[in-house]
Amino acid sequence: MLKKDSICKGAKLTLPIFFGYISIGIPFGLMVVNNGYPWWLALFMGMTIFSGTGQYIGISLMAAGASLPAFLVTQFFVGIRHVVYGLSLLKKYDKRRVGKWKPFLIFALTDETYALITTSEVPLGEKDGEYYSLIAALDWSYWLLGSVTGALLGTFLPFDFTGVDFALNSLFIVLMIEQIKQSKDIFPSFCGICTAIAAILLSKFGYLPSQQILIVALSLGIAVLILVRGITVKTKKIKHEKNTEESNSTEEK
Repeated sequence: MLKKDSICKGAKLTLPIFFGYISIGIPFGLMVVNNGYPWWLALFMGMTIFSGTGQYIGISLMAAGASLPAFLVTQFFVGIRHVVYGLSLLKKYDKRRVGKWKPFLIFALTDETYALITTSEVPLGEKDGEYYSLIAALDWSYWLLGSVTGALLGTFLPFDFTGVDFALNSLFIVLMIEQIKQSKDIFPSFCGICTAIAAILLSKFGYLPSQQILIVALSLGIAVLILVRGITVKTKKIKHEKNTEESNSTEEK
């Protein structure tokens, strides 16, 4: 059982996500009813899919009459970045550390929750699984609250959608800045920006279909990061071995 201080710390930590999820959850709920669907669909999607980008795209696909296979394939590619997230969380989400909470933590993993879990420490005396689950559950509840609020408002009140589509972008920008502050490493963000711009330019000049901008940008970004990080690690290893040899030679003399 988490202590009161730990719960307060988790709530404070997720406060920016609260404002972000309310801001982008309400427009999603409005979009659901604006496309002729019942308000409860926003709640159902949030409880089963729980992916802001996936749910926004999902509603658009449903409204366009997309087939189930097309819907599932699109959702797969939209969420494929979570493979990278999962690999980087192997130690934090180890069964011995998080116990019975692991299935829920996997389900509730979002970009924002990932950013918080990878940049925060578990309070002294608390179990990893319980504290991480608190963060994930709070973020999930914020998203559900925003979505349902938007859907209910859209059912009874007319609403102008102008400008609300930038809310999700704004939240990602804030999270990126926080990640840079915590890690002191600007390269991953710089790499992501450059590969995104490259993919957009390829699409603008007719070399890439607009539907493939996201997957190409992600693929390029991952490839560049793996290449650069691999070279960096190898260089550090060679340098370390060289220094060790020089140190051993000095001691022998």
